[in-house]
Order: sequence, then C-alpha cells, then structure tokens
Amino acid sequence: MPIELFRHRDHACLMFCDLMDEGHEAVQSNQFLVIDHGAGAIIDPGGNIAFNELFVGMTRHFSPHRLSYLLASHADPDIIASLDRWLTSTSAKLVISRVWERFVPHFAKSGKTLERVIGVPDAGGRLPLGESELWLLPAHFLHSEGNFHFYDPVSRILFTGDLGVSLTSGAKAKTAVRDLAAHIPLMEGFHRRYMVSNKVLRLWARMARRLDIAMLVPQHGAPIEGRAAIADFFDWVEQLQCGVDLLDQGAYRLPEAAIHPPARR
Repeated sequence: MPIELFRHRDHACLMFCDLMDEGHEAVQSNQFLVIDHGAGAIIDPGGNIAFNELFVGMTRHFSPHRLSYLLASHADPDIIASLDRWLTSTSAKLVISRVWERFVPHFAKSGKTLERVIGVPDAGGRLPLGESELWLLPAHFLHSEGNFHFYDPVSRILFTGDLGVSLTSGAKAKTAVRDLAAHIPLMEGFHRRYMVSNKVLRLWARMARRLDIAMLVPQHGAPIEGRAAIADFFDWVEQLQCGVDLLDQGAYRLPEAAIHPPARR
C-alpha cells in the first residue's frame, strides 16, 4: 500500500516504496504519484524491477490513461529504466532536463520517444497539472549534471531526488524524520560521495530556503518533515564537504590491484 503524504479535496501525493522483493540486490527506491483534479504525474518512476508493482498500485488510486507526465529528476536507471513500459502503457510524456533529452531514447524502442519528451531548460519552469502546477527547480550536480527537483505548492512537498537520501529500508524508509541529528549518520556517507561540491549545496540551499516547505521527500529512504528538521537539513548541507572538495592528487593514480570476477554461488 502506498503512503499518503498529502490529501485534500482534489489533490493528493502518494509515495510507493519497497516495491522490490525483500533481499533484492538493487537499491531501495521511492516512487511518487501527484494527482490534481483528475490529472496525474509520476515522479521518478523507477526501473523495470519496480514497474509491475507500481503500475498495479497506481491503478488502485488513479487511472493510467489519465496520467499526464513522467517526471525524471535525472536519467539514472533507477529513475527511468522502465521508460519503455510506461510509454507503452500510458500516453504520458517524459519531463526531463534538456541535458538528457537525446539520451533517453536509449531506454525505449526505436521511435517510441518521438514527441513524448519535454526537455526542461536549465532554469526550470512551472508545469501545469490539473488546476495546479508543479515547479521544476534547478538542482544541477546534485548529483547529476542535468538535475531537477519538483515542488508541489499545494502540499508544500519538495521532491528532492538524490538529495536527502538515507540508506534505510522497510519501516524506517516509511517513517518521516523529525530529528535530523539522529538521521545524519544514515545520510552522510552517501552525500559525501554523490554530491558534487559544497558550493553547489550552498547555492541550492539559498534557493530552497525561499520556499514554504512542509516536507522534503528524497528518492531513497525516509522523508524529512517539520520546520525544525528541514531548517537543520539546510544548515547541514551548507557546511558539508563532499565530492570534489574531498579529492586530492592521490585520487588519480595508475591502478596496481587486480580485479577478480565474483565467485559463483
């Protein structure tokens, strides 16, 4: 069953998580459905592993033929590897950075993406959905060079892709975090490796602080909820050293160790 992040009258936001079998080798991921006045958008629809469960789960709450958009924060396989199946099963259009517009056809059969891709300029924009809209916010290099976050002004939820990710699953991934200090150990290693630089994090935080946010919802792990925890998250990323900040000359040297294929089970 999906988690109802928000519902009021004709507007709803649902989170689908742990759609893979327990113990699966792939990383846990979240997918989202935003509905407004009978129009719908899937945010970060996921890979083929999640498609069947997500499609069936969605149909219990929303008719697939009314799906307007597939919103992709970036072009990683856990974001849009299922693209071909969504384009076959619905009439929705893919919304993704112009950086990836010419690459996404590799996820679908020849010709399937023609006139089905909306390329977003680097500055972002506002996308009509039903009687409302979704804001497409620049989040470049967090961690992808063409990257967007999606803000829903009705629910005041900011969908943050790989920013705010925590390495959790099961019940922990479904429970909103209100104490950020206790949650940081589950986020820190991922952010140090996958976010590009502290400069980019500071630029993003300066922009995001201007929004009225009730919840930050990443593509992996638990949402972050409440003014205090969200403010603490902004403070944390603004001081975090990550990515290129942590590199030195020793990171680039000729390899010496042999790499062996994994042993057969």
